[in-house]
Amino acid sequence: MCVVAELDSCEEITPAVQREAPHVAVLDYAIQEKFAICDTCATLNEVVPECRILVIMDRATPSLLGAALARMVPRVGLLTTDASPAQFIDSVRRLSRGQSVLDTDIAVAALTATAHPLTDRERDVLLLAADGTPAKDIAARLFLTDGTVRNYLSRITAKTGGRTLVEAIRRAQEAGWV
Repeated sequence: MCVVAELDSCEEITPAVQREAPHVAVLDYAIQEKFAICDTCATLNEVVPECRILVIMDRATPSLLGAALARMVPRVGLLTTDASPAQFIDSVRRLSRGQSVLDTDIAVAALTATAHPLTDRERDVLLLAADGTPAKDIAARLFLTDGTVRNYLSRITAKTGGRTLVEAIRRAQEAGWV
């Protein structure tokens, strides 16, 4: 095995994989921005289909994210951060041979994940709000009006059953929706 690149952000991954043409790309969920890892995996599957992807993720990763990634198996393998070095090496080798890699704890969490009531756009707004981004900045980043963002935040609060936005964020995080 040979490490051909070490990267710090999502934006660097696809160009590096295209340039280096590895058999397996190993992605650490911790460097990804929330749900960007799903987008990164989907892009790599489309742009560089011959490259397999191993995602290293914490057991505490939201179960819906695990479910989204599990649907990409066998092109994407999932392994927890507490896997042994031998398990890691075996996972890379299995993926390079075209075999599946799916940690059982992640698989169980993915299979038992409950569907969340939020739309993709509501989830995007909630993720930014959870990071403390003001509504006006959320609007600018997502190309929405301030009023639309306020409407989204109101709907999110109602859908989660929270009385306040802070409570809505907490409930969504506890449920694994964000």
